[in-house]
Amino acid sequence: MTSVSDSSRPRRTGSVSRETAETKIAITVDLDGTGAYDVSTGIGFLDHMVEQFSRHSLIDVTMKVEGDLHVDQHHTTEDSAIALGQALSEALGDKAGIGRYGHAYSPMDETLSRVALDISGRPFLVWKAGFTQEKLGEWDTELIEHWFHSIAQSAGITLHMELIYGSNNHHICESLYKGFARAMRTAVERDPRKGEAIPSTKGQLGG
Repeated sequence: MTSVSDSSRPRRTGSVSRETAETKIAITVDLDGTGAYDVSTGIGFLDHMVEQFSRHSLIDVTMKVEGDLHVDQHHTTEDSAIALGQALSEALGDKAGIGRYGHAYSPMDETLSRVALDISGRPFLVWKAGFTQEKLGEWDTELIEHWFHSIAQSAGITLHMELIYGSNNHHICESLYKGFARAMRTAVERDPRKGEAIPSTKGQLGG
């Protein structure tokens, strides 16, 4: 590991390699990055959304996925989110010094969404959004909620996502991903006032 230039603290990175009969995945993340990304899942719109997540959270993401797309998109969608959540959890470690909470209102043209989250170690998703078309590009829109459910479970995030209003399905999806990204940026950032303190009166997060 290399050190952050203005601190003795190590960079917070995580890597996951995961291979099953359904998918082969390699993911790395750097919480102290600049929003650089290299993403290839085989699903163009999912690539676009993970790239938005990286750029707006400032979390560097490298994601390579080979999935059984000849079957359908479910396994690729689910497993990419699980592995990304695992990599984020590894990078967070014991979560010492992080902000822990994050929220964002995310406008995009006629659409407005709200995302609030807690890196609590207690996974939960509240989803109040929906789509009026079956696909965005070639991606099945019914899988978008499942992607967020999977990443919340594997990263240990309490995640609330709400579409306040909007009509364009592309804008709705992108607004939710950008809101998630900006909320994560706030939550994972180190608070200098906290030092190495765990942001919980219990002395640990989760459970």
